[in-house]
Amino acid sequence: LSGPTAVGYLLVMEIEPPEYDRLLRQQVAPPEWTNPAPKGRYNLVVIGGGTAGLISAIGAAGLGARAALVERHRLGGDCLNYGCVPSKALIAASRAVRQLSLGEQFGFRLAGPPAIDFPAIMERMRRLRAKIGKHDAAERLRGLGVDVFFGQAAFTGPDAIAVEGQTLRFRRAVIATGSQAAVPAVEGLAEVGYLTNQTIFSLAELPRRLIVLGGGPIGCELSQAFRRFGSEVHLVDHGDALLKKESPEAASVVQSQFEREGVCLHLGWEAKSAEKMGGSTSLVIERRGEKKKLIGDAILVAVGRQPQLDGLGLEAAGVTCSAHGVEVNDRLQTSNRGIFAAGDVCSRYQFTHAADALARLCIQNALFLGRKKASALLIPRCTYTDPEVAHVGLTEREAGQQGIAINSYRVDLEEVDRAILDGEEAGFAVIHTRRGGGRVVGATIVARHAGEMIGEITLLMTKRLSLGDLARTIHCYPTQAEALKRIADNYSRTRLTPLVARLFEKWLAWRR
Repeated sequence: LSGPTAVGYLLVMEIEPPEYDRLLRQQVAPPEWTNPAPKGRYNLVVIGGGTAGLISAIGAAGLGARAALVERHRLGGDCLNYGCVPSKALIAASRAVRQLSLGEQFGFRLAGPPAIDFPAIMERMRRLRAKIGKHDAAERLRGLGVDVFFGQAAFTGPDAIAVEGQTLRFRRAVIATGSQAAVPAVEGLAEVGYLTNQTIFSLAELPRRLIVLGGGPIGCELSQAFRRFGSEVHLVDHGDALLKKESPEAASVVQSQFEREGVCLHLGWEAKSAEKMGGSTSLVIERRGEKKKLIGDAILVAVGRQPQLDGLGLEAAGVTCSAHGVEVNDRLQTSNRGIFAAGDVCSRYQFTHAADALARLCIQNALFLGRKKASALLIPRCTYTDPEVAHVGLTEREAGQQGIAINSYRVDLEEVDRAILDGEEAGFAVIHTRRGGGRVVGATIVARHAGEMIGEITLLMTKRLSLGDLARTIHCYPTQAEALKRIADNYSRTRLTPLVARLFEKWLAWRR
């Protein structure tokens, strides 16, 4: 584990990793692995074994290229080891706990609240993570024709990379080293210790009191999950609302849900200092001169991400970077035209599916003289709180900033039969079109399974279809996706102008 961690009994996994952690490590960072001998000049060398790196290397090898991949830690990157996979396993468990607590709404009662077995929850997460880890295993990559090297990669020139005493020469390279948790400058924080997404999934015991710094997707998802497990959760964010990238209305639905579930929100407050208090940690926060002290057993830092650029020797390769990461053009080329970048290290879209899409673009442009542009990609996003918040395209605010006139069509879930039956009426779907037409420019869905539903709108936008096309698409009843069909029907009704209505009336009168 890198950087400070929570102290004491909470983190013990590094002493003796559980069975499934050992299995995962055997797959994605085999202790006995021997780096191969370099095979002359490679068509593509990839630095970083996360999603972007894996897709780049596997895709290149599958097309017949001589490909190598260098990873300094574990294959699978944040997504497998410290991100999407373990977090969604915990979220699934927390949803099951929440569902049991709603028994009276569904006509049954439990003798008492569900007994939380946190070690069992974490064991399930590790078991499933190890199961999924086989897809990113070093042996699998070798079987697909990728030369896998473990160690720190560093450019030694514009077309060469050193790793563990060997030199890999390349015609093209991809930097895909990802990002890591950014840590705020809070006095005493490093001394008292803190968790990040890289360490929280190594917890052996449930923190009785958890302080979360950051109201973005990671902070919100884990705050809700740990609250449902029984932790007293305090979420601190300097903004006045959660999920600042989302529409105020979408964020408000999540905020209201958090308040109902007992997450203590401290919005508009800045973390100022931290110190140890016996076996606990205190955090002093401030808002407009007012100060108060929060007491917790662990602090989770989730204030954002920063690119991982350490030790890459970018200067030797002539690659320009900034605090925001590797600088690339719209075709993902760096200042060295033979070197590309993909994923969190160069993109503002820090999602696994975005890294996947950018890696595919890299393959086309790097190996086949492609001219594909990253700006042409349409990338949806989803925050996996309960309810989820999913979005694609422009928000109403962004459309206004760009001077795009829109019409907005909305349906609240309380009007959707399946949402009523499921007891999941908190939420809505809204679709924005260019004013006067049905061409979709953006959409937001707040629903239990919004991440599953947003794909239909993304397809409409990708294929340049309209709400009229959606209205003609038959949807199963009852489903919550029917909200989208109802929006499309609402749009279709706007096509029935007074003139068209009079013409229909005359036609039907003549036909009587």
